[in-house]
Amino acid sequence: MPAERRDQMLTEHGPARLQVTSPPAKNIAIMRVLRAELGIDLMNAKVVLRRVLNGEYSGTLPEMEYLARTLRESGIAAAATRP
Repeated sequence: MPAERRDQMLTEHGPARLQVTSPPAKNIAIMRVLRAELGIDLMNAKVVLRRVLNGEYSGTLPEMEYLARTLRESGIAAAATRP
């Protein structure tokens, strides 16, 4: 999505958060999905994982819904939520 459109969506609708409720044993699987979907390395995946688990990872609702759906397909309980 173009940066201008993304910024517009965030301004108009506010951010959505990615919420994960899986046990710690699933952290490796979560990082695997994050790496594949976000195109990030292992170190950045660990940082994003911490933000997700702390409820601090946010973006547009479609972005968070996409990640949540991909995580659920991998057996991880996840949802996109609005604060």
